[in-house]
Amino acid sequence: MSANYPPPDRFRQNRLTPARQIQTQNNNQNPFLDTATATNNPPTSPQHGVPRALTPGLASPSPGPPPLQSPESSDFLLPPRPLRARHDPPMSPETSMFSSRRSSFDSDSASTGADTPRQGFYAVNPFADSRTPSRGSFDNSNTSSGDVNTQTVATKYNIMPSDGLLLFPEDVEKDDYLHNPRADDIERDCDVCNRRGMVNMTGLVLLVAGILMLFVGYPVLTVVKRITQSAPSACANDPLCLDVGERSLLKNIRTGLIDPDTPESAMRRKSVDGKEWKLVFSDEFNTEGRSFYDGDDAYYQAVDLWYGVTQDLEWYDPDAVTTKDGVLEIRFDEFRNHDLDYRSGMVQSWNKLCFTGGRLEASVSMPGPGDVSGFWPGFWSMGNLGRPGFAATTDGMWPYSYHDECDAGITPNQSTPDGLNFLPGMKLPACTCEGGATHPTPGKSRSAPELDVFEASVAPLNGDPNAVIGHVSQSMQVAPFDIWYMPDYDFTAVYDARITEINPYRGGVYQQAMSALCNLNNDWYGGNAYQVYAFEYTPGATGDVTWFVGADTPTWTLDGRAMGPNGNIGQRVVPVEPMSIIMNLGMASNFAPINDTIESYMPAFLRFDYIRIYQDPEAESVSCDPPGYETTEYIDAYPAVYQNVNKTRWTDAGYEWPKNSFMDGC
Repeated sequence: MSANYPPPDRFRQNRLTPARQIQTQNNNQNPFLDTATATNNPPTSPQHGVPRALTPGLASPSPGPPPLQSPESSDFLLPPRPLRARHDPPMSPETSMFSSRRSSFDSDSASTGADTPRQGFYAVNPFADSRTPSRGSFDNSNTSSGDVNTQTVATKYNIMPSDGLLLFPEDVEKDDYLHNPRADDIERDCDVCNRRGMVNMTGLVLLVAGILMLFVGYPVLTVVKRITQSAPSACANDPLCLDVGERSLLKNIRTGLIDPDTPESAMRRKSVDGKEWKLVFSDEFNTEGRSFYDGDDAYYQAVDLWYGVTQDLEWYDPDAVTTKDGVLEIRFDEFRNHDLDYRSGMVQSWNKLCFTGGRLEASVSMPGPGDVSGFWPGFWSMGNLGRPGFAATTDGMWPYSYHDECDAGITPNQSTPDGLNFLPGMKLPACTCEGGATHPTPGKSRSAPELDVFEASVAPLNGDPNAVIGHVSQSMQVAPFDIWYMPDYDFTAVYDARITEINPYRGGVYQQAMSALCNLNNDWYGGNAYQVYAFEYTPGATGDVTWFVGADTPTWTLDGRAMGPNGNIGQRVVPVEPMSIIMNLGMASNFAPINDTIESYMPAFLRFDYIRIYQDPEAESVSCDPPGYETTEYIDAYPAVYQNVNKTRWTDAGYEWPKNSFMDGC
């Protein structure tokens, strides 16, 4: 079809205009059959101000049933084609290549009068009005009961827009120039010398630098770090390790047994029999802040344990031991830990520093006041085959020091039914059956004897309870035992009976004590003054031991003959084992009464100014493995007892008690 429409009004606003209202006629004329008639003959029924329907009325009813479908084609239910194609050139007053004017299908025909005839099926194009109302109506007066009103369909399927809505993006609006920039609106240049340009360049440089760092710099730095970094420290995988940084391995490190700080005057000393002995070991403790945790010191270790064999009231902690102001300090304080009320320290040279024979001496200041009972300071030595505090290692070893023969003295309880001896018997007598690592040196009696430089307490002077002073016991513990723990005192000597006496305590079911008591000056306590304590001994059955309080003041001497054969036991000997050194400050109610006010004297300190060992140049032995009395290989063979403090019996660790020819046969 074709239609002749006048050109659109170019200056008319491109808004949808109100539509004329038409009404569908219910008459007998079929508008689809006679277009001219529909155009020239207006309807006779009055028009009302209601919207017209979108489809023409149906044909007049005819006798018979109504037709099943409308004579209309479905094409007539679609909107007519627009007056111009969407891509027709716009008819704008200012048409140019940069123009963004938009127009609708109706904008070009909006100026066409409502009365202008149209050709085609409709005399009037209902879609020329963009303001078609959403609902239609009809005149009830001209509706018969048999007519079908198309208004229902029009109302139901009306999708036409409301007034003022733009149908197409080409429609022109007054403010289009605000959001349609033209290429020649703003001058463009490449000048970066302004704030925005500098920000852009800075951002670009940072972006490029970040990319280069991510993909080039980071891989290079990772490789360089891996090559240059040092090996991980010893604390890398141990959360309990304190990393104090790198320390020079050669600075202030001792390269010998003699401390470089030892004065020249102390390099030699005359023994009690007048023979000149040489210094073989010394420690002056002049290095500040030394640590004695396991592995921190070449000669000592501060243990971390409860000394259960004497039922001590304190826990031994390595934190309680250090060096300060040129002395070794062992601190005893009221500190609740490990379910105990007190904390103190014990330092051992076990399996690190051993000696056999000679003189062991130290300059010491005792803890607390000399008239307060309760503290138990000790400076002593034990055979290296026994580790102090590890009870399973001393089972059948302490305090034996026996000749190289087998008799009743090696048997459990010493084969006496009277309760003299409760020891389990000697574990490593000379007659131990050979085989495996059951004996370190077969054919020799091996044990863990004890020699004490001192164990200190207090006592009334001459029995006067108002004159309490400090005193020390200087002892040798032995087994097996003499009858009634009574040695032959004819082979002992006390040098000054005014200050020294034989200890009335001679032993019990677990030890025999060869001991003497010596009075002390109360000024030698609390760091106020220091005194030298020592012993000299010659190992063997014919050897002897002499104790000292003062550098050159012997207190008493024990000759080996005092421990000769007695009854069914044989000779006890002055220790021939390599001996380790022990320094400790303890407290136990079975050693000395504890003063009710002792906590007011805490913390208390046992201080050592130095430790020195002298030996005969012809019998020098500073080793834990002297010829014929080796210990380290045997210790390594039984780690369950030497490394586990909770084992209290040799058999508890799963080890078999060695057999001997005297009791078991081999």
